[in-house]
Amino acid sequence: MREVQVTASDGLWSIGELAERGGVTVKTVRFYSDRGLLPERVRSAGGHRRYGPDALDRLRLIRSLRALDLPVPEVRRIVDDEAGAGGALEDAVAGQLRQLGDRMAALRWREAGLRLVQECPPQERADRLRLIGAVTAPPSTAPLARFWRAWLPPRMSGRAVAAFLEQAVPAPPDDPTPAQVLAFARLHALVTRPCDGSARPRPAAHRSGPGFRPEVLYDGLGEAYELAAARLRRDRAPHPGEALDCFVAAYAVSGGARDTPDFRRQLAAHLAADPRLDPYWALTAEVLGPRDGRPVPTPGTTHDWLLAALTDEVAARAA
Repeated sequence: MREVQVTASDGLWSIGELAERGGVTVKTVRFYSDRGLLPERVRSAGGHRRYGPDALDRLRLIRSLRALDLPVPEVRRIVDDEAGAGGALEDAVAGQLRQLGDRMAALRWREAGLRLVQECPPQERADRLRLIGAVTAPPSTAPLARFWRAWLPPRMSGRAVAAFLEQAVPAPPDDPTPAQVLAFARLHALVTRPCDGSARPRPAAHRSGPGFRPEVLYDGLGEAYELAAARLRRDRAPHPGEALDCFVAAYAVSGGARDTPDFRRQLAAHLAADPRLDPYWALTAEVLGPRDGRPVPTPGTTHDWLLAALTDEVAARAA
């Protein structure tokens, strides 16, 4: 830093003059200067800082960035990046928006949780506090994903598992109602309760022989569930057709069998005896909430629709 003899008429400002023009304290200007955000032009022979008019623009930019709650390191990157005109500003603003969105989502979940406790009967408050206290705000879906990863058959690829999880794990709503908060908390409690493994046995289809191809099964089931969901949205009763054929084909092809009337009869019997996860799907529907006044179809409800269609078809053939 060069030392020069300066006077008030040299067009430069003292630290106090810059602070006054910028509407901040001398301490604030000194803070930014010490961190290299606000370089002084020169120093007087007495060691006093002197700033040019461009420092005022820089100071105003720094104040604006700090008003957005950007941390000092981010501010440094922006002011060094052509005074905030480059990509550093865009990246910093995008990051702040993400953080703000997360905080707002957390606040909405906390508000709905408080309303849930406030509106419930006094005798239920302790239980509801325990349920919602075990869930973060906004809640994580990781426990639900872990539940399904342990339940799904082995040897499934990451792609197939991800496709199933996308259908089976409900996304927490951004602006939940108290009922949705309660449903998600109960769902969390359902999948995290202690279990020795026998309480969640896999369906018979998961225990097929060495030629069993689980990826083929779940790819086919996903397609069948989508077809059945379209019928459910139109309030169609279970019936034979494309959705049922796709459903049966998923089980047949994955196990190396042929789709015959006898196979359908055996499949209906196997599926009717399979363990049920009805509480999970009922809570999932509550978390998703109604759409256009109707419950959102889940893999559980579409599976039940397809099984009912298969059972009716088998019964009709037997008659």
